[in-house]
Amino acid sequence: MPELGLRLTTHRPRSRHARSSPSVLSAVRVERDHRHWQTTDLLLGLAVPGGTTARIVRSEDFAAAVAGRVLRPGDADQALRTVHRTLEELSNVNHNLTSWLTWHGIYDSWPPL
Repeated sequence: MPELGLRLTTHRPRSRHARSSPSVLSAVRVERDHRHWQTTDLLLGLAVPGGTTARIVRSEDFAAAVAGRVLRPGDADQALRTVHRTLEELSNVNHNLTSWLTWHGIYDSWPPL
């Protein structure tokens, strides 16, 4: 979702008996031209487990990257703003990822079948 500065991922367990992981919305910087997209992970995101409150993840990695000047100040600011805006939007739809995606005009089922 380049216009939102987010990447949505889910990890499916190999075994049907294993517990599934929450979907993760990661803050990213997107650079694109007419043929390619390149994303840079900004090391901050939200785990959206479904049925419970979304939570901020990878904050230790983010803090270490900022302290070590690996992450540029503009990217760090973008990551913080993106994650907090998204968390607020998710809270408005009771942390329901499908409702949040629909609110943004994304109607495919998540996770995909």
